Amino acid sequence: MSVARITIVTFKTEAAADQAAASYIANAPGEFPEAEQLIGLQSDGNRLAAVSLYDSQEAMDRADAARDKRMSNPEIISMETIVGDVRLNHAN
Repeated sequence: MSVARITIVTFKTEAAADQAAASYIANAPGEFPEAEQLIGLQSDGNRLAAVSLYDSQEAMDRADAARDKRMSNPEIISMETIVGDVRLNHAN
C-alpha cells in the first residue's frame, strides 16, 4: 500500500498563499515525479494543504530535497506534517 504525506502550511498573507499555490500547480508534478498523486487545496485564505502519495517510503524520501526547497519560503509562518500508510484510496 502507498504512503502519504499531508502538509498544512500557513502563510503570512493570502497573497503569499496564492503565489505558493500557483507555483505548486505549475511546478509540483515536475518537482515530485515519483508521486503517485498530488492534491493541493487552499483554505482560510492564507492556508494551503498538500497531500502526496508515494508507492514507498523510499520514494517519498527521495522527494525530500525538492520538498525542503519548496518549504524554505520565507513567507511561511507555520507548517504541520503527518506521514503514514494509506489505508483507503477510493476514487470513482
